[in-house]
Amino acid sequence: MSFKSFKFDPKIEAGIEACGYTLPTPIQKEAIPPILDGRDILGLAQTGTGKTAAFVLPLLQRLLDGPRKKVRALIVAPTRELAEQIHADISKMAQKTGLRSISIYGGVGKHPQVKAIRSGVEIIVACPGRLLDLLNDRAFSLKAVEALVLDEADHMFDKGFLPDIRRIIKQLPTKRQSLVFSATMPKEIRHLAENILINPATVQINHTQPVLAISHVLFQVSKEQKTSLLKTIIQKEEMKSTLVFTRTKHKAKSLALILQKAGYKAASIQGNLSQVKRQEALNGFKNGTFKILVATDIAARGIDVKGISHVINYDVPDTAETYTHRTGRTGRAERTGQAFIFAGQEDSKIISLIERNLGKKMRCQETPGFAWDTKEIVAKKRKRISRPMPRGKKSASGGRGRNQHGGVFSLAISKSRTSHP
Repeated sequence: MSFKSFKFDPKIEAGIEACGYTLPTPIQKEAIPPILDGRDILGLAQTGTGKTAAFVLPLLQRLLDGPRKKVRALIVAPTRELAEQIHADISKMAQKTGLRSISIYGGVGKHPQVKAIRSGVEIIVACPGRLLDLLNDRAFSLKAVEALVLDEADHMFDKGFLPDIRRIIKQLPTKRQSLVFSATMPKEIRHLAENILINPATVQINHTQPVLAISHVLFQVSKEQKTSLLKTIIQKEEMKSTLVFTRTKHKAKSLALILQKAGYKAASIQGNLSQVKRQEALNGFKNGTFKILVATDIAARGIDVKGISHVINYDVPDTAETYTHRTGRTGRAERTGQAFIFAGQEDSKIISLIERNLGKKMRCQETPGFAWDTKEIVAKKRKRISRPMPRGKKSASGGRGRNQHGGVFSLAISKSRTSHP
């Protein structure tokens, strides 16, 4: 099946060719026909599946006919980076159509955004906060909107945007086409979808399944040793482009500074940066100026960079689904990728959930000099040895211990060996 089978207008076909698209991805195959038919869509797919083109291409086909220089399609995204990425993709796909889009978000001035909208655009790609702000200022109207897209709806819920989304929807025409895309489906998003979608077609493309082209490696390490281990891995591995995930904005910033001082071309992208600085970091990562980008989960939404060779989970994610989203940024377009995760004893529960989602055990990489706190483990072993053991139970001195979550980990740290992914 090729894009020719969708029978897009030649102007759109020219954009498809300019983007280098050849064969449609599974979500494009499933989503494009019902969207072209005007149906509402509930799309479930993880990052990197080609969902942006899945909704942009049929929207462009719809907008070719009808009035110009009116806001006729609204795409709402959770982060500035994702909004900017969607806008850039639209610009490529629509380059021969005469249709125009604009991205609007906070962190930059309102006036240029309002001026651009009033000069005449057909598509707005917006973050909820700034969009609602401009609507409250009566800067423009959404009364002519024919199609609404909520992209990465689960992360809009994570960021607390659902109340804003509901306020925005109240300013849209009741008669419209609505498309909701999400990687996961928490009950709040399902309720939202039920309220705004009418007889939707559901498109589900292994939305929680990991990418098969990625190898997953577990490094057992204490919190205090993570940074040293990261440096060691960067020195040993052939890393063309590496995305490192941390849990907090402060850690993303401080870790990038540490790597810079160590001589690595690193940058961070996190919520405390100005939009200009965030865009500089992202552009530098895309063009190769920075080989390492340290990011939080929220700030990383919308990072669509080709050729990421490694994803390193410096901090473990909160959920197995988040791990899938993080690591899905490598191993794209039939390339292979490496996903590393740094974990301590306290992380055994989430590691078990991730491995269940993967359908296999991650390969455990033992690196000499890096392990959990040996003194702490020895103390725990001695404490268990001093207790009377129930009949039939193996002594803890046998070399295996059970942590607070019930996960079993090797205690033979002194016998570490090195193997390379």
